Amino acid sequence: MQRKLSRLQTGETEIWKFDCDSNVYLLNIDEPVVIDTGNRSNRDILKTFFPKVLPFEKVKKVMFTHLHFDHIGNFDLFPNAEFFAGKAEIEDFRKDPSGAVLKEEIAQKLKGSEIVLKDAKLIEQRGPEGFRVIETPGHTRGSICILYEPAKVIFSGDTFFRRGKMGRTDLPTSAPEKMQASFEKMLDYNYKVICPGHDY
Repeated sequence: MQRKLSRLQTGETEIWKFDCDSNVYLLNIDEPVVIDTGNRSNRDILKTFFPKVLPFEKVKKVMFTHLHFDHIGNFDLFPNAEFFAGKAEIEDFRKDPSGAVLKEEIAQKLKGSEIVLKDAKLIEQRGPEGFRVIETPGHTRGSICILYEPAKVIFSGDTFFRRGKMGRTDLPTSAPEKMQASFEKMLDYNYKVICPGHDY
């Protein structure tokens, strides 16, 4: 049986991984940050295991690598968080929520919530310190990868995976013509650990 909760070995930075079909990551730093919130169909997994590490209420920032339903499904478990995504991703969600999320029920939950999605680039200005937001269009037009420089960890969403695979680009908001350049761009960054959206 696959573990649903694991601690990554990343030096002094405490990073936890939760397996919710799509991976959910918690950086348990001074101002806790969550990367993606997993598939709603795995909500019970997150509700069981996440509080073993940190109460949901203590998460101050949630960053989405993109807005597909399996990456944002449990956004409403974090009542005190600000929410961030790529600028182009937010634009596409405003134009066509269902096309950006790929599941009508989750799209409407997010659209009907009081959450205001903010440009992820603001993290670089507001902190916590050490985050770099890298625009990687391809899987979606607004996909981002998130580099946490102190731990040399990259959160790659569905842009690329550990075995060198790239994410699919045949979806409503994909930008297939940009995927290869986004993949090659990542070679310019200094990271030692890849935390992908899925364990492919």
